[in-house]
Amino acid sequence: MEKEPDMHDDPDVSAASRRTLEIAVSIILLVLGTIVLGDSWRIGANWGEDGPQAGYFPFYIGLIICITSLINLFKAFKMHADASFVSRKALGLVLTVLLPTIIYVGMIQWLGIYLASTLFIAAFMWKLGGYGIATIAPVSIGVSALFYIMFEIWFTVPLPKGALEAMLGLA
Repeated sequence: MEKEPDMHDDPDVSAASRRTLEIAVSIILLVLGTIVLGDSWRIGANWGEDGPQAGYFPFYIGLIICITSLINLFKAFKMHADASFVSRKALGLVLTVLLPTIIYVGMIQWLGIYLASTLFIAAFMWKLGGYGIATIAPVSIGVSALFYIMFEIWFTVPLPKGALEAMLGLA
């Protein structure tokens, strides 16, 4: 007996509608704009004796953000609900890069930027590129070594170090 195709198995099915995301982003920006307005007013958003107070310009930036967010929100409610923003397949590809990148940023805190970068490059080469260890090791280690030489030695710009780098005397 043949299985009927399921809507959830189709990679071209929409993961999110454009209207839903437009509304969500407009509301988020409206909230952020309101926070800017409130905080700017708290620290002073008027014109003082010696010129503008600290919150004068941020207040008007926040006001512009709020007005444009309301305009976008109004337009979003008038939009057709069936327009797709992203397909499930495309969203999967984005998450394939986004989630490891978030983990990489978190790893920098504990491992330092060089070791975290080596692991990040190696993981991408292995998982997405399908490369073997003979290619992965020299490339991932080489890129991190090159960045170490460039930033730490040539430019004398220290980048975040982790516990392992501190043990090796690189911190």
